[in-house]
Amino acid sequence: MKLYRIGDKVVSEDKLHDAIASILEDRAAGATQDDAARTHGVQRSFVSFLESLGEVRKGGRIALVGFPIANATEVKALAEKYTLDFVLVLSQEEREDIESGEVTEVFNTLLETIATLRGYDTLVLMASDWRIKTMERILGTEVVGIPLGASPLREAVTVDLDMLEGVLSGVMAARPNHGSTSRGGRVLRDAASLTGRWKPSKKS
Repeated sequence: MKLYRIGDKVVSEDKLHDAIASILEDRAAGATQDDAARTHGVQRSFVSFLESLGEVRKGGRIALVGFPIANATEVKALAEKYTLDFVLVLSQEEREDIESGEVTEVFNTLLETIATLRGYDTLVLMASDWRIKTMERILGTEVVGIPLGASPLREAVTVDLDMLEGVLSGVMAARPNHGSTSRGGRVLRDAASLTGRWKPSKKS
């Protein structure tokens, strides 16, 4: 525990971190600034200040999905730069490893991922032409397709990072700010959970 002596007070950095995290979690779950302030015994202006201090961007919820990607690490770094809400980028090796897993588990995770993606304003999808068209029909959301080739794709494709950055920049500039809602908070929590589940199985 890191402590600071400030005049006649001793301030705990851990206590501050926990309090701030709790306030932000309540706001992401749909609590108003007034509700969060009352719950944690602070002024509403303090909650507003925290959000302004930590804000990285405004705008709609954006997801990026791509496979099979040869330069997956670079694509993920670019997605992190734009602070996208959901990122699922797989190399061909990762994709094949996942596909070799237990069928029911893979299928269930796929269905849950598709259901979660419906909660996003925009999906940037890098995949084969057939998969892009299929997702456009399934999702009730805007799909920005970046075709990687004809289906089926069995070799990883290198994504042009300048092109992708132009797409992401354009998508973010075009999306309105929908504000904080309980639905948005739930979407982000679901996305975090699903991203962790799309992991290659550990081979023995």
